[in-house]
Amino acid sequence: MATAWNQIASLCKLPAPLEGRCLYLGVPAFAPAIPQAEMRGQPSPQTVYLCQHPLDIQAFLLDDTHFFSSSLPPPPFCLWLHFPYVIAVCLNNAAITLAIRVTSTGPQTIKKAVGQDVILGCTYSESPDDAGELDIEWTIVSQDMTQKDQLILSYTGGREFKLGDPSLMSRLSFTADPSRGDATIAITSLRVTDTATYQCKVKKTPGIDSRKVTLVVLVRPSVPKCWVEGREEKGAAFSLCCKSSKGSTPLTYTWKRESGGPMPPTASQNSQTGELLIRNHSESYTGHYLCEVSNEVGKEQCKYTLKAHNPTNKAGVIAGAVIGALLLLLLLLLLIWLLICCCHKRRYEKEVANEIREDAPAPESRPNSRLSSIRTVMGYRAHSGVAYSAVRQGQTARSPSGRSSIYTDPNGVPRPSSNTPSDYKPPLRYDSKYGYPV
Repeated sequence: MATAWNQIASLCKLPAPLEGRCLYLGVPAFAPAIPQAEMRGQPSPQTVYLCQHPLDIQAFLLDDTHFFSSSLPPPPFCLWLHFPYVIAVCLNNAAITLAIRVTSTGPQTIKKAVGQDVILGCTYSESPDDAGELDIEWTIVSQDMTQKDQLILSYTGGREFKLGDPSLMSRLSFTADPSRGDATIAITSLRVTDTATYQCKVKKTPGIDSRKVTLVVLVRPSVPKCWVEGREEKGAAFSLCCKSSKGSTPLTYTWKRESGGPMPPTASQNSQTGELLIRNHSESYTGHYLCEVSNEVGKEQCKYTLKAHNPTNKAGVIAGAVIGALLLLLLLLLLIWLLICCCHKRRYEKEVANEIREDAPAPESRPNSRLSSIRTVMGYRAHSGVAYSAVRQGQTARSPSGRSSIYTDPNGVPRPSSNTPSDYKPPLRYDSKYGYPV
């Protein structure tokens, strides 16, 4: 039995095939409900499609599984409700002719790595009735439905126009002559910012058609680092770790054993964190292990050589640790004692230096020593600017009190006056400028 699309095409005299030119819309609000008893486990027969025909006429068509299905014929009331849509299709397509159409096929989503090149296909076919001017536009579809799409490349009037970001335009170009049915573009040296949905729209009056392709640019995983956490001792448990510093998520880690046999039965790995846990390690687990990290655009790997060491003497280690701790404690106490002694010594020296001592009284000068000092003074040469008291020969000098204290004999030697008491000590005056008695 022919499919529903071919039956509709034959009934309405439409160009076949119609598959691939219709877009699924879901269940319309005005479609009748089918009782569950009549469903028999089949999908809902109320499915509709939105079809774009050569003259850009939109029509509703029912799902081919149920509208013309012999396994589940719809009730009469459903058939009569759907019949007007079939009539509308036939009337709207009575005089339809082929128009320009985008013929490119391939995946709607393309994933590439940073630095790679990509080709976004957009081939088209024309109709003899398309008499208008050829207009080709490449746009970046805005994720916000309220914003306009960004026009990046245009071909009109036989000329090419680049209207997008200069950083993208320097890497974007047509791969062929757009006027010859191939509007395919190429983007080189991809960047993460190139991720977007690109739309190719071909217009030539009266026909118009378009195609969208989503480009996802991902970062390849970097070369991972392999290391071990724990001690590779027999009977111990430790982890082999693997980590990649760069790469678009999700990253998947896989540990493999390259040499030495299969993976240890006690090993368990986490594909998200890159950890391989090995319990009860033994000599049979040694060998080369390979960690591979991958994502949708690439993979990298690293290796680790696993060994098995005899367990260390824990008693000796504990004894050594205790002895070392005691020695460290004794050294610390000795250091504290030395610091205390040093502080006491400095404090004692400071107190002795600040102690006030009483000097012994100076010995009393003899009369002869005074006379000797006077003779010495009298023997000094006179200095300019110093006023000396004038004492005549044979006369005694007067003290400030009016009494005679010293007289000078004819030989120029001063002698004490006879009327001066024996214990009287003549006062001396000291010049503040020169510092000796005058």
